Amino acid sequence: MSIAPIGGLNPLTPGTTAKAIGGKTQGSFGQMLSDALTRLNGMQQQADAATTKLATGQPVELHDVMIAVQEASLAFDLTLQVRNKLIDAYQEVMRTSV
Repeated sequence: MSIAPIGGLNPLTPGTTAKAIGGKTQGSFGQMLSDALTRLNGMQQQADAATTKLATGQPVELHDVMIAVQEASLAFDLTLQVRNKLIDAYQEVMRTSV
């Protein structure tokens, strides 16, 4: 008995590094994590730069600084929760007896 994939999407097979899905190229899981961490780092650098401008008296809007800091904080919290879930899943797999 064969089971068809949901929605007609082709499942990714091990070793697959990129597939075109919905007109976008989607990379491997490792590449996706790397890109997400790069974006997180960029957000944190923007928040730091905005905070530095505010502290040194350069012309910057307070609400723009607060928004940048809050976005960086939320992105970091999300990244931390994803990491925690990955560690929990790994530990659960390691506890599974064969």
